[in-house]
Amino acid sequence: MDTITSATFDPSSDADSFRSALGSFVTGVTVITTDSAEGPVAIVANSFASVSLDPPMVLWSPAKSSKRFEHFAGSRRFAVHILAADQRDICTAIIGSKTAINKVPMHLSHCGMPIIEGALATFECNLAATHDAGDHVIVVGHVTKAHHKGGDPLVFHGGRYGAFKEH
Repeated sequence: MDTITSATFDPSSDADSFRSALGSFVTGVTVITTDSAEGPVAIVANSFASVSLDPPMVLWSPAKSSKRFEHFAGSRRFAVHILAADQRDICTAIIGSKTAINKVPMHLSHCGMPIIEGALATFECNLAATHDAGDHVIVVGHVTKAHHKGGDPLVFHGGRYGAFKEH
């Protein structure tokens, strides 16, 4: 039987260990989209959570150091897409280019918001609040429209993508 070793560390001085410990948490993979003066823009984020059912609210947290931060920091509306297990190529493309959204299956909603086709769930949001959070900003959105379908999600754990399947 393998012995599991546990290490205690100061996250303020050991960022690598802190990142590794955070990677123990399995998350879904989301793509956030918005419209901009340059056209549709997308960013991948695994920092997503539900906030409230009444009113319907969600949150996500972009890094201030992201080259795409400026597009989302000033946006009054955005859409959060929970990717399906078979959408890893969309995730990879968007990580590589802020304009890759133009090359993935998508359409514009009634209000011009870029919507990725085939996502398990999509939440169209108006900005409700932002909160400074160190090297990130917490963005809270009021959900104005939601789309949902069944399927297996794309997940992220320990620096790797995978899929969760019920047995």
